[in-house]
Amino acid sequence: MAQYAFEVPFKEIQESLDIYVAAIFSSLESEFLIMPKGEGFVEYPVFEEGYETLKRATEIFQKFTPDIVYKTTLEKPVSMIVLRTMMGFTPPEWAYIATQHSGAMIDQGFARTLDRRIRMNPLTPLSPNGENDVRLKAMIQAACEMFAKSCPAVTDGNIHRLDKADTRNGLDSLQHIASMGVPYAMLLYERYLGRPFAGHRDSVSELIGDRLESAIEDVLSKAGISFRKTKRAERLPGFDQAPDFVIPSEFNPKVIIEAKITEDDGTARDKVTRIQHLGELSLRGQPANRPKYEVIACIAGRGFGIRREDMKKMLLATRGKVFTLKTLNRLVECTQLKKFKTK
Repeated sequence: MAQYAFEVPFKEIQESLDIYVAAIFSSLESEFLIMPKGEGFVEYPVFEEGYETLKRATEIFQKFTPDIVYKTTLEKPVSMIVLRTMMGFTPPEWAYIATQHSGAMIDQGFARTLDRRIRMNPLTPLSPNGENDVRLKAMIQAACEMFAKSCPAVTDGNIHRLDKADTRNGLDSLQHIASMGVPYAMLLYERYLGRPFAGHRDSVSELIGDRLESAIEDVLSKAGISFRKTKRAERLPGFDQAPDFVIPSEFNPKVIIEAKITEDDGTARDKVTRIQHLGELSLRGQPANRPKYEVIACIAGRGFGIRREDMKKMLLATRGKVFTLKTLNRLVECTQLKKFKTK
């Protein structure tokens, strides 16, 4: 059974870094294939219903007019999500294009709010009024105008966002794809360009990170330990960037915890640099090289398992106090947190 760095004296870690790096790597688990759905996740049957409704209403996109698309969107709002996906735009990008086409001011906030409202209730009819109705019509008008034209030419070395199998030649492309089905190779290529599930992953990135932080909260709460969980971009005295957890409080920090899940080694490196900085802060002005507070790293994801040198830096900065989801059950007993345990 592997012995972890948090189980041994710091001197032993310094002498056998590679052994403890290997132990951490063995406990890292990647779950990049699994993502939380989160609120507003549109299931495929609902998305397909929106597509089929739009396809029928426009007679396989032969009558792709603003009036028909607008009416369809009101009756089956998920059609708006389908239309946006066909263009390949984010809600703010669509709002920008619509503003350019119509001259009406369609801010990003409206586009995001509308998109979320539809995702939360994709089959509930819309009843826009006043300025919101003007904005909705402008967005649909812009989409129809874009589909009415072929993809414009661009200079060498560039590619246009509409240079896709279903939009390259305007409605001709769309009608062709809708009639015969998408060639599998082209479907795979477009997924490659856009990264499968990229949009959804971006929308639930905070939920992915919350999984680790929630697990830490659970461990601390079960042990009856007082802690302060900071908010994004919050400022705390003595820290140029607030750590994720401070124990027992920011007024008397004795233990700080940094938590991160990442599948990307670049992001992992940024977190290592952050933890190194916290380690340096803990030693600043301290006699006999004794940290004024203990720095703990709780990590997950394959991003941390790529660069061995970065893991060595993290082990040294935390004096061996690096935990993964697999070893989180040892968090209290193997750190200074045990001094604050009341249960």
